[in-house]
Amino acid sequence: MPRGMRYPLRRWIWRAFVQCALIPLILVEFVLIGAYLLSNAATRDAQLAHLEEWAQQTLAGTVQREAQIVDWRLWNIEKQAQIFRGAVAHALQARGFQPDEVERARHVLGPDGLFYSRSDDGRAASVYAKTTPPERQDHAKALRLSQLDPLMRSIDEAGPLVVSVYFRSWDNYTRRYPFFDVLQKESGDVLSSGGRFYSRADERHNPERQPVWTAPYRDPAGAWRIAMIAPVYRGDFLEGVVGLEIDLEGLLAEIGALDVPWQGYAVLVDEEGSVMALPRAGGAAGESTAVNPPRQRREVEHLLQAAGAEGEVQAAMFDGHEHLLAWKATPQTGWRLLLVVDKERILQPTRALAAHYQQVGYLLIAGLCLFHAAFLALWWRRSRRLSRELERPINGIADMLRHLGKGSRKDEGDRPSLLRPSRIEELDAMADAVRSSDRQLQASEAERSRAQQLLEVVMENTTESLWEIMADKSLIRVSSRFARRFALDAECVTIEEFNRLVHPDDMERLKRRRESFFGGAEGVYEVEYRCVDRAGQYVWLLSRGQALVRDVDGRVLHSAGTHVDISRLKAVQEDLRRATLEAQDASRAKSRFLSSMSHELRTPLNAVQGFAQLIELEVEDKPEARLVGEYAREIVKAGRHLTALVDDILDLSTLEGRRQQLLIRPVEAGAILASCAELVQPQIRESQLHLQLISMCRPLYVQADARRLRQILLNLLSNAIKYNRPQGRVTLGHEVRSDCVRLWVKDTGPGLDAGQQSQLFQPFQRLGRESSNIPGSGIGLVLCHELAALMSGSMGFHSEPGRGCCFWIDLPGAAAPEEERASPGNEPPAGQVERVEGDS
Repeated sequence: MPRGMRYPLRRWIWRAFVQCALIPLILVEFVLIGAYLLSNAATRDAQLAHLEEWAQQTLAGTVQREAQIVDWRLWNIEKQAQIFRGAVAHALQARGFQPDEVERARHVLGPDGLFYSRSDDGRAASVYAKTTPPERQDHAKALRLSQLDPLMRSIDEAGPLVVSVYFRSWDNYTRRYPFFDVLQKESGDVLSSGGRFYSRADERHNPERQPVWTAPYRDPAGAWRIAMIAPVYRGDFLEGVVGLEIDLEGLLAEIGALDVPWQGYAVLVDEEGSVMALPRAGGAAGESTAVNPPRQRREVEHLLQAAGAEGEVQAAMFDGHEHLLAWKATPQTGWRLLLVVDKERILQPTRALAAHYQQVGYLLIAGLCLFHAAFLALWWRRSRRLSRELERPINGIADMLRHLGKGSRKDEGDRPSLLRPSRIEELDAMADAVRSSDRQLQASEAERSRAQQLLEVVMENTTESLWEIMADKSLIRVSSRFARRFALDAECVTIEEFNRLVHPDDMERLKRRRESFFGGAEGVYEVEYRCVDRAGQYVWLLSRGQALVRDVDGRVLHSAGTHVDISRLKAVQEDLRRATLEAQDASRAKSRFLSSMSHELRTPLNAVQGFAQLIELEVEDKPEARLVGEYAREIVKAGRHLTALVDDILDLSTLEGRRQQLLIRPVEAGAILASCAELVQPQIRESQLHLQLISMCRPLYVQADARRLRQILLNLLSNAIKYNRPQGRVTLGHEVRSDCVRLWVKDTGPGLDAGQQSQLFQPFQRLGRESSNIPGSGIGLVLCHELAALMSGSMGFHSEPGRGCCFWIDLPGAAAPEEERASPGNEPPAGQVERVEGDS
């Protein structure tokens, strides 16, 4: 900063306050005042618009809800009419019903052939009009319909608006509840208002045969009524009409008392546009009265004309005010329920509230101005005081920092002006922190020196050198020890000079690795190569590093890493390679020895078996030489055992040398299982065991060598026979799995414990039966395991002590060959084998 732009602390504080606080604050205050005045008006208008929209939604919802309530009341009455119609239809068909004596006694035949009920008895009035001659009157039907009286009484009592319940038949019979004096109703000519609506229920006026509402009418007493009528059919014949007469004035009184929001009122208009309910003189809700339906009130003509579509809220101007109107029709009767609300009553509270908030805003603005004036005066005094409090401590701290920068430390008794009392704790703490920083810097410098020495020792013992490569300058920097060991002229040399140390055979590989790394293709640099040292010996180095600086194209400009001497590791790897080759040579020599020994042993064993069989044949018919024959048989048995052992050793040697040539093809597993079961039948009978073969429902093929698969199964069957219990069972079966086909052999022998199971599949291991008289070599399972692996399969087992063993081989499944040729070796011979059907 130029010298002329610097200010004393006091002036700087005041200028900073004016520029950064006072001027922006005044501007903000003016903006806020203007924004408040404008936003208050905008908010008021937005609130009024929102309130009007909300009022329209509320009014539309109210008219929808109230219309649904009215419709629900009418719907309940319609359902009662349908129930009553069903009961009437049932009663008309109940021919076997017998009325009680009370019902019979209350019906009499009056003058002019009038058949009627003369007493109440808590039952409905019953009458045949005198227009129906006595010979055409069905008195049994009139008595049978008495069973409807309890239902009619229940309907009349359940609905407060239901005035009467009646049935009017085609032959002018009427049954009505509550009871009335028939003789006082003009001699029975017009006994029910339902007669006038009978024609509305016929096929021509009501083809759907549904309940219908009548138009409003006056009863003989002059009261306004409306009826729900429903036709009663027997087949296609109209038996009559049921009806529920409703107190229209009571219904309209309930509608007129609706709770319309904002002190509005409701108007009910029928299908023909006649007003049915209207508050007196447009008064408040709850002061409604019924109006003669055939006449239309002139006071509501403007309402009917201003009403828009159903469910929509319309605005209309009348009586000097703007009003909101909404209407909804009831599906049952087609009546329209119209709600009217004065708009001024909706908006007046919001407008009053907005005016109140505006006055409050003016008061807040005045108070804010006074507050800021007082605040400015207070800040002027505080800034002067603050500047005085800061000047002396800051000068003291600056003096301490100057001494600290020069490397000299002040003693506790030599504190500068800061040591004088200060009312600012932070500044005093800052001075203490400066002194503490001086002490920490001294300690950190000593610690850094020790850490650097330790790091140098570690690097000297763990790595050959640290290196840096500046690709843009083609320079490489190494440590001094590396330069001395490899006879470099300096620690920083060119890459070409460093490449002279690299073995010629490794040079091309090193260059390709560098080009790939510095070109940005790889993120980590790692390469092994040989370098010649000062003594002329090549040393293996492992060079590892990462990029430090890249250009815009991703190429590496600067990288760093380490050199590690891996000569000993390379020597160990070479020794390990030679030892591996020697072990492989020894394994091949062992296999050749076993193979040659097996061939050499087979010749004398064949001779021994041959001569023993000759001796057995010569003494077969000589009783005095029976002992010699037994000896000969033992020799033959031992020879066969030795031959089998030699064959197993020969197979094991060929498996270890991987010289087995297998013919892998689709093999029918069922035939293999059957042939193996037949081959071990002599051993089964000799050991007095029971063999069970689970046969297959359809051919099942596996990928295997047929001869080797039969060898595995025979070996497993032989073990199951030899190590079984007396009178035991051997089971041979199969299982189709999701990824393979499993062939298994199960026995009921003593089983294997955990220790014996861990020694399975080890050569010449007989699991503690070496000294028993059970023949065996201990390599059968090893051969089976190896053969299964060569056929891309696997072997496994499951055993529990005392519950026998189950050995299996899993082989890949195969499809049936296109041309299946029968082979004698695969056809099972006939024998005594128990076969159990199984699902393949």
